Amino acid sequence: MHERRLEILRAIVDEYVATQEPVGSKAIAERHGLGVSPATIRNEMAALEHDGLITQPHTSAGRIPTNSGYRVFVDRIAEVKPLSNPERRAIESFLSGASDVEDIMTRTGKLLAQITKQVAVVQLPSQDRVVLSGTANLALSNHDEALALHPILEALEEQVVLLRLLSDASPSVNVRIGDEQPAEGLKSTSVVTMGYGQGAIGILGPTRMDYANSMAAVHAVARYIGRFLEEGN
Repeated sequence: MHERRLEILRAIVDEYVATQEPVGSKAIAERHGLGVSPATIRNEMAALEHDGLITQPHTSAGRIPTNSGYRVFVDRIAEVKPLSNPERRAIESFLSGASDVEDIMTRTGKLLAQITKQVAVVQLPSQDRVVLSGTANLALSNHDEALALHPILEALEEQVVLLRLLSDASPSVNVRIGDEQPAEGLKSTSVVTMGYGQGAIGILGPTRMDYANSMAAVHAVARYIGRFLEEGN
């Protein structure tokens, strides 16, 4: 895909995540310094829409990303950026007071839910049990017409569904978007996962999530837990 078109897709995703409103060419031209006119941006947006990466909701003049658009964003644009030193110290401080594995898993769930504002999913090491934190965060996205809370909460009550969410967790960050979700009730959501030793962690939220920050948080916390357990603390 043309580099400029990718940059415009990035701008649309960033704007939509930040404002929760459809994004127009004027907003991109004014706020993203791409060095092209709104007319050129409109032409590129038409091409993105033709490719199925953005869509026009209702009669709005703006566009929003599709699941395919988010997929391209995650695969080709988003980077797992390192957390800042203060953020890293906050993670270490919060988790370092854990008394045992169960305690660190509980703390991990609470921490991930707090810093991502999503639902945290944590699998204990070598156990077929998953714990959740932050399910109330789903209510913050309840204005999103695509996010029906009842089927999501119903799916999250099933341990087998939670284990399946983490089934493809690996030593690197993995993102599953919308229709890629295995459970029917979760197809309006995305999940970001990563393995650590004998377990896995992840976060679940609406497809309109901040993927870059979510990926960074999951990556940083998973690596810290892995080190913590390896050192036998």
